[in-house]
Amino acid sequence: MDYQQALDYIYSRIDYERVPRPRDAASYDLRRMGELLGRLDNPHLKARSVHIAGSKGKGSVAAMIASVLSASGYTTGLNTSPHLHTFNERIRVDGELISEVELASLVERIKPEVEAVNRKATYGRLTAFELITTLAFAYFEQKGVDFQVIEVGLGGRLDATNVVQPEVCIITSISFDHTEVLGNTLVQIAAEKAGIIKPGSTVVTSPQVDDEVNRVFEQACLRQHARWIRVGKDVTWQGLGFDSSRQSLRVEGRLGSYELAILLLGQHQLENAATAVAALEVLIEKGFQISRDNMAKGLAQVSWPGRLQVLSRRPLIVVDGAHNPYSARKLREALEQYFDFDRAILIIGVSSDKDLAGIVSELLPLFDEVIATHSIHPRAMPTASVVAEFSRHGVVARATEDISIALPLALTLAGGKDLICVTGSLFVVAGAIEQAKELGLRV
Repeated sequence: MDYQQALDYIYSRIDYERVPRPRDAASYDLRRMGELLGRLDNPHLKARSVHIAGSKGKGSVAAMIASVLSASGYTTGLNTSPHLHTFNERIRVDGELISEVELASLVERIKPEVEAVNRKATYGRLTAFELITTLAFAYFEQKGVDFQVIEVGLGGRLDATNVVQPEVCIITSISFDHTEVLGNTLVQIAAEKAGIIKPGSTVVTSPQVDDEVNRVFEQACLRQHARWIRVGKDVTWQGLGFDSSRQSLRVEGRLGSYELAILLLGQHQLENAATAVAALEVLIEKGFQISRDNMAKGLAQVSWPGRLQVLSRRPLIVVDGAHNPYSARKLREALEQYFDFDRAILIIGVSSDKDLAGIVSELLPLFDEVIATHSIHPRAMPTASVVAEFSRHGVVARATEDISIALPLALTLAGGKDLICVTGSLFVVAGAIEQAKELGLRV
């Protein structure tokens, strides 16, 4: 089996990243994950785990924690989703992506067990995401990692990753997303995310926009006899300054004070850094050797593409995968705070299951020109629908059918001191990053 055959095999399973997700819980039955992992001698239990759920920021927090653990001398696996450019980004050890040869070999190894589970189909047939999650666990076992940092794919309670027994679990900020599966209220969504809280565990939560969300977490911790650490209350942070490429902060933790610098921009990334520190302090309490210098070194090295990423300075091109109203508002605030520009041009494309009206309402006040587009992803919303939403606000958006058309068009409209922002979907952002490279744009 070669690399492409391995990917074809994975994606021959039902893939809820590419097709509409079902509402029924049976479609996410964790028992089939348990059956498959059992046949593989439970690789998910061979390393210490850090488990991270949330609507926004969970990928950044995961990357931060993994980087600090690697800087502390622990061999560390990182499993995230989705990927920007290549599938291999989802599975990495100490920053190194799984190779194409390793992936193909691993798929070949687990294929007989996958087929055995699917033949019985006692609890339904395995999905693409369940295979990917299993591959990550198997790879981390193969590499002998000390830690595996695992990002939840969707929700938490029924997510394929919710088979680990974490040293610490983390829930980042909750906002409206995937409502067709997780529920139509923040309380319902929070309850799904709180499903990663295990009996007797320690839980770190980021600041929440709604007190009702915190009440959900409080009740879940009481039921599970879990310790609850709240960022913003038990652990706090203060920004110390920034420029257009980095920012510094001080985190007042429960065990000490830390002066840190990160390459990631946005106030929300300061919050994410504080959340990472809060979780790392839990590991320190458990006896793991993580020094103040390790924290500073690890956080200073984190790069997380597609999140307020600068592709060019003249004109200023910033890409960000904001895909719900909350993250769109954070993006607009960050652009206003961190960058200086004259006119602003928006390139936007979203997935069909997103709250386009809410996203548009948050972004519109900042932008002078709008270019609508869509990605090649099967769930991409048609450009015409994006154009129609802007027209409801009295804005004429230029229609394009691909980012390879949208970005060059924006460049013809932009002056040297203008801003071009690409957002709405990580898939559109990935296309913009690739197109910028083809055009020879650089920071």
